Amino acid sequence: MIFYSKSEEETFTIAKSLSSKVREKDVFLISGPLGAGKSVFVRGMASGLGIDEAMPSPTFTIVNEYKGKFNVLHFDFYRLNDPFELYEIGFEDYVYSNNVSFIEWPEKGGDMVFENSIKVEIKILENEREISIEWNR
Repeated sequence: MIFYSKSEEETFTIAKSLSSKVREKDVFLISGPLGAGKSVFVRGMASGLGIDEAMPSPTFTIVNEYKGKFNVLHFDFYRLNDPFELYEIGFEDYVYSNNVSFIEWPEKGGDMVFENSIKVEIKILENEREISIEWNR
């Protein structure tokens, strides 16, 4: 699936509309350059899952937890220096639970990240963002 967005509001709305497809235990791998709208996408999905609280990017904490239709985990691996740091936060316990997980910068997680996840890639084009989603479940 490919979507195009010309604003943060459109990215949010696209993600919120896709939230109806989310199932318990889903893991979303969200990649794209800085400023592409990864956190906006996560906030849109979370809004569609009944989370209405502020959701700052977990860049410094690595993970934030929220309660809505599902328990939602929002990971940001941007500041990881080594994938083994994920063992220290109990990453496997988080992701092998019934939570829905959104992982920004998944490439920094190395082998710790699932291959059978839902892949979201956001590209910055000249006047818009291209959001492609692969539902691998």
